[in-house]
Amino acid sequence: MLVENSRPHLFDIYNPQTSRFYDEMFATDQTVWEHYNTLLHRFNELSPAEIEARKQIVNVFFLNQGITFTVYGADEGVERIFPFDIVPRIVPASEWDIIERGLTQRITALNLFLFDLYHEQKILRDKVVPAELVLGSKHFRREFMGVNPPLGVYIHITGSDIIRDGHGNYLVLEDNLRCPSGVSYMLENRQAMKRAFPTLFSNYRVRPIENYPQELVSILQQIAPSNPDNPSIALLTPGIYNSAYFEHSFLARQMGIELVEGRDLIVNDNKVYTRTTRGLKRIDVIYRRVDDDFLDPLVFRSDSKLGTPGLINAYRSGNVALANAIGTGVADDKVIYSFVPQIIKYYLGEDPILPNVPTYLASDPQDLVYILENLDKLVVKAANESGGYGMLVGPHATQAQRDQFAVLLKADPRNYVAQPTIALSRHPAFANDTSFTGCHIDLRPYVLYGETVKIVPGGLTRVALTPGSLVVNSSQGGGSKDTWVLFD
Repeated sequence: MLVENSRPHLFDIYNPQTSRFYDEMFATDQTVWEHYNTLLHRFNELSPAEIEARKQIVNVFFLNQGITFTVYGADEGVERIFPFDIVPRIVPASEWDIIERGLTQRITALNLFLFDLYHEQKILRDKVVPAELVLGSKHFRREFMGVNPPLGVYIHITGSDIIRDGHGNYLVLEDNLRCPSGVSYMLENRQAMKRAFPTLFSNYRVRPIENYPQELVSILQQIAPSNPDNPSIALLTPGIYNSAYFEHSFLARQMGIELVEGRDLIVNDNKVYTRTTRGLKRIDVIYRRVDDDFLDPLVFRSDSKLGTPGLINAYRSGNVALANAIGTGVADDKVIYSFVPQIIKYYLGEDPILPNVPTYLASDPQDLVYILENLDKLVVKAANESGGYGMLVGPHATQAQRDQFAVLLKADPRNYVAQPTIALSRHPAFANDTSFTGCHIDLRPYVLYGETVKIVPGGLTRVALTPGSLVVNSSQGGGSKDTWVLFD
């Protein structure tokens, strides 16, 4: 339903541009979507100075909480307060139902895919997914063929990135199945909004997200191989210099579990222990935020100082569970992503509820020709990079940058995919301290998978705070918003 809008001064320069982008708040210049009406009226009552004052409340909260992230290579220093926009994104119940059903379908199929890959490989024999693309993926772990993870689940925590096209349709941009990050910012954004706009928040029937840490603990308890009534759980972090260390420490504290580094663990008789002041303590489940390559120097990278020697043998022996399981990265390879619709059809006999973005594979000779001829129109991504790295946004790139990527594509076509430049939906953001600006957004919901699939009602809405930018990653100048999913 649409509601008339009187276009107050703070929105005078805000142009929904509905012919180019789907606007989350405005349907036309004079109408807003019904679920934004109360929010619009509340912001209409405030001056720029009053909004700025509420931004400062949030900044002080983030500063006191130590809510930071690291930007590698930043000249001015690596530690920053996480950028936050105070205009929340609102998702009505009917739209959330589509997202929830689509993600449940997707994660179920991807988990079946992983189990099949590491066992009978029926999908490869049936040539639904080319075997050379799977077996050639840098994250396919031949060493774990035949290993059975607890409950048959590989992907316990997932953060799939969802966008909306120019017609408002939800699409999955990519899947993050290894060590998805950002959930701490989702939780802290909610606390910040409650402080800055308590009355506005209470005027909406917003579904709670605060129980995420407890839900995650429950999932980890379900996969414990021993001591099922009271398993010992630890979060394995690369350490204080990792970009997501704040999140690691935050989640460990919220879940009431140990925060450990690889050097804190020791393996004895294929069992994992952590060193404590009272001696060794058995660890049953490890929520690891360390990539496969660095987990165990005896199996993967011998130069790794982040893992624990012998950890993989303990895992193979069934004496410790890992979340996520080893080898999940093959399913969030951006090349394999392009086959997810076929994967869903193969294992579930269903069409995808949430479609993919059309994707061209540089490893396909015909696709490669098309990509090279249209670099000025496409977004090119490295198959296994994240955080906005290894990416070319063709329309916003220089000719020199496009020429450089052409060389990379020809040298290693298996490592690249390309997608059309999707007109990401826009949302008002108070980005310039005087008025609202339309900034592009995406959504990263968090999916937990143990005995059943559970999805937090909301997620991290990431926003490209640089006007005109399509890159929402915090490492590339993006920020985030609180995401309000409404009850019916």
